[in-house]
Order: sequence, then structure tokens, then C-alpha cells
Amino acid sequence: MTSRQLQTVIPAVAAADGAGVRLYRSLGSHQGQRFDPFLMLDEFFSDDPGDYIAGFPSHPHRGFETVTYMLDGHMRHEDSFGNRGDLGPGDVQWMTAARGIIHSEMPQQESGRLRGFQLWINLPAKEKMKAAAWQDIAAARIPVVPLAGGGEARVIAGTFEQDGLRHAGPIGGLSTAPQYFDLRLPAGAALRVPLPLGHHAFLYLYEGAAVVGEDQPLPVRAASLLTDGDRVDLRAGAAGARLLLLAGKPIGEPVVQYGPFVMNSREEIEQAIADYQAGRLAWPVAAAPAGRDRP
Repeated sequence: MTSRQLQTVIPAVAAADGAGVRLYRSLGSHQGQRFDPFLMLDEFFSDDPGDYIAGFPSHPHRGFETVTYMLDGHMRHEDSFGNRGDLGPGDVQWMTAARGIIHSEMPQQESGRLRGFQLWINLPAKEKMKAAAWQDIAAARIPVVPLAGGGEARVIAGTFEQDGLRHAGPIGGLSTAPQYFDLRLPAGAALRVPLPLGHHAFLYLYEGAAVVGEDQPLPVRAASLLTDGDRVDLRAGAAGARLLLLAGKPIGEPVVQYGPFVMNSREEIEQAIADYQAGRLAWPVAAAPAGRDRP
């Protein structure tokens, strides 16, 4: 077995998106700072409503998937097909924009903490123009796996293996085979997580302190890209640690991005812009994404 090591660090930088929501962007903070199939990771986190109250009014997407994971607060999703969903603490929305969707994500609170993540995952060329789909996943449907010493792993996507048991998250069966785990480790706890060889994997430490591999410290608020291997070895610091572990099968295709459109060529981007301007972007949406919970 080969333990993955820290390879590259992409620090999160302060940014603003939507109608002025303040956030921290690591992957995707600059063109080329991607980790196939992952395009972008944002952390939004504030106790000041002035930092988030304006939200993310209606905007388009084409060519990829967005995953919104809430830690604190309340956000509402609405889209051009009449779908509407409410996200609270621990909830997830998995949206496959594919050939096109127009949606909004608006805070449903005027005070208190709003905290969570949005991840963008690319789609292969053969799937970029399939029907759009979305699914809200309530916190109660996300498996919580107890870990030694009092920690836990929340399994959002993929399969988490521990002590000879496999725990499947509500999202699976996608071409990029994403693994999305939220790990919470008590002080000094050690954890070994098996991962598929060849998958690109990274960590995002959002609280506490931890080391990976051969005692390599993880920076807080940064995408810590890992080398290849069939496992990740972690150890929490004296204050414990909370971190995301994400992995996915690389696509290996050209990426051309223009804001909310991610395609394989400039011509396809120009077509996406033309379709949006002409009102042709959003086609009928499916009830749920391709995954374990597809009806």
C-alpha cells in the first residue's frame, strides 16, 4: 500500500461572488488552478449578514456539476424549471447543470452564521449536453460513520471504507466516481482512508490542525493536493481537526471556461453564451442526478 503525500498547496484567497457574498476560494482562484475533475472549491463563512445577505441571484451554468454543502445557516435554491429546495445545517444539494440551468441560491436568514462549501466538478464531453438534474439531500440521509476515539466521517458521495466495512453515500455511479467525505477527528486521533489508485485527491482543513502522510502539516483554508496512492493517512493535532477529503477520477480532456460555462472548446463556449442570450440555455430538468438515489 502507498500512502499519499502532500504535493501542492493552493491557499484560499478572499473573494466575492453572486451579489457580493464574501467567501474563500482555493481551487479555481485563478485560471489553471484546477485538479481534474475538480474545477473550484469555495468556502463561505461569516457571522455578519452584510457578508452574505445579498446571496446568489439567478445565474446560468453549463457543462459541469455543483455541490453545495451547508454547515450552518439556511439557503434556498430556485431554478428556471420551477424547482425549489431549502438547505439547512448538514444538507447537500447536488446539481448537474449539464446542457443548461438557471438558478439562484439565496440566504433565508437575516442574522447568525452562514457557513458551507460549494464544489464544482467537471463533466466529460459526452455528458456536457445531457439533461440537467438536481437533488436535495437532507442531513439525515447522509451516513455518519463513527471513528475510533470519538471522531466521525460524513459520507456525502462515494464509498468510505473503515474496519472492513463499506459505507456508501447517497451519491454514486457518476463517471468521475467522486468521493466526498467530511472528517471530524478528536485531538491526536489517527485515521487511514483507502482511496482508488489513479484518482486525484485533495484535503481542505477548515478547523484545527492535522498532518498527512509523513507528518506533513496541512495549512488551514487551502486545497492540499495529494500524490497518487491507495490510502490517505491523517493525524489530528492537539485541538482536533475538521477537514474535507475529496477524490475523483480525472477526465483528461481540454477545459475551456468562461465564468459559469465550462466546455471543451472556445466554439462551445461561444455557443453557450449565444444560447443563454437567446433564452435557449435551460432545457427540461430531470428529477434527480445520475446516482444512487435516481428514481
